[in-house]
Amino acid sequence: MTMRTLMVPAAEAAARVMRAVPADRLDAPTPCPDWDVRALVNHMIFWSGRAEGAAHKLPPPAEPGPDHDFTADGDWAELYAAHVHKAAEAWSEPAAWEGTTNLTGQGDMPATFIGGIVFVECVLHGWDLAAATGQRTAFRDDVVRAAYEHIERTADTGRKYGAFGPEVAVPGTAPLFDRLLGLTGRDPHWEPRRS
Repeated sequence: MTMRTLMVPAAEAAARVMRAVPADRLDAPTPCPDWDVRALVNHMIFWSGRAEGAAHKLPPPAEPGPDHDFTADGDWAELYAAHVHKAAEAWSEPAAWEGTTNLTGQGDMPATFIGGIVFVECVLHGWDLAAATGQRTAFRDDVVRAAYEHIERTADTGRKYGAFGPEVAVPGTAPLFDRLLGLTGRDPHWEPRRS
């Protein structure tokens, strides 16, 4: 199974987490340094909204910008679900992974690289959001394995560009999802601070 064929189940699992985020937890901390739940939700909505266009090789829209607060616009959980579903469907097409495309507005990159980002964001930020709001993630085993195999090849590049923190040591006998999290600088046992 490839990331392309697993886009939809990865997106569906992330959307389930988003739908279960309590509105009164938007100010809670997350495993992402310097981001509360609101910032993470906004990040996920913003980039999933651009991901569909990138699959179709369309230029990124100028608005809304990355600082837009989608949580002030109404049903942000359903907005994310709609965005990520459309993005996953678009990236499920083989043509999406061919040639180059633009996700950020900073120039074209290989479509395979962008597709990998879209896939891994569902898995990693789905977990971040779940951990921050006391949920359990339910990513399929094949989704976790595809994410791990991708991150295993790209983690050094991710750290170089600040997408991942320093690797967190996780025993080789730990569940694969825990080892995936460790590769990306996440502590699999992270919990919100107690006041």
